[in-house]
Amino acid sequence: QVQLVESGGGLVQPGGSLRLSCAASGTIFSFKSMGWYRQAPGKQRELVATLTSSSSTNSADSVKGRFTISRDNAKNTVFLQMNSLKPEDTAVYYCNINVRQFPWENPRDFWGQGTQVTVSS
Repeated sequence: QVQLVESGGGLVQPGGSLRLSCAASGTIFSFKSMGWYRQAPGKQRELVATLTSSSSTNSADSVKGRFTISRDNAKNTVFLQMNSLKPEDTAVYYCNINVRQFPWENPRDFWGQGTQVTVSS
């Protein structure tokens, strides 16, 4: 199995910043992608930003220019730097990785437990 431990959520005022971290542990042969999704109350889970093994990034239009995804390969950790936060960024943020645990297996998705981000004055 693969375990994901998220950290860095919290309460921040509009315009503030937070940095989310997600550390992966367990049996990992190779990464296909790592990313962040979020789910606000009453809404569906949506993509925030993803980073592929070839370092291609994809992000939601609503966070472009404000959020940056990055990773530390040595520590199997993905980060989400969130700047200029807005009240509409309030949600539970989930870490996602798509990995191949063994060379003979297909890649699979794993999810973190979620971390709350609240943007409010």
